[in-house]
Amino acid sequence: MTRRLMIAMLGLGLALFVAPQISLAAESHLEQAIEHTKEAIDEGNKGNASALVEHATAALEHAQDAQKEKSNRYTKAGIKHLKEAIKHGRKDHAKVATEHAETALTHLQEANN
Repeated sequence: MTRRLMIAMLGLGLALFVAPQISLAAESHLEQAIEHTKEAIDEGNKGNASALVEHATAALEHAQDAQKEKSNRYTKAGIKHLKEAIKHGRKDHAKVATEHAETALTHLQEANN
């Protein structure tokens, strides 16, 4: 009986150790998406559409990873606006791209709450 109890306790301990790590990974992707989105906005406000696209693309990748790990309607909306920011940034429409990035930021921050 004690052997079974020891194995059960070891399994439970391992489960409790691993479970928070999975949760932190989702938050980490979301936080990284938020940081890259802020950088994209800063570059867009400077009129630098190509740098905006670079940061928005990185933000999009992290947001998509976060969405895969934990689906959320706010993350989904943020992804939509990041795609629009990238599309307009590639056309050198820094102002419109920045507006989409700002909207994406609002959604991503809401997803992070």
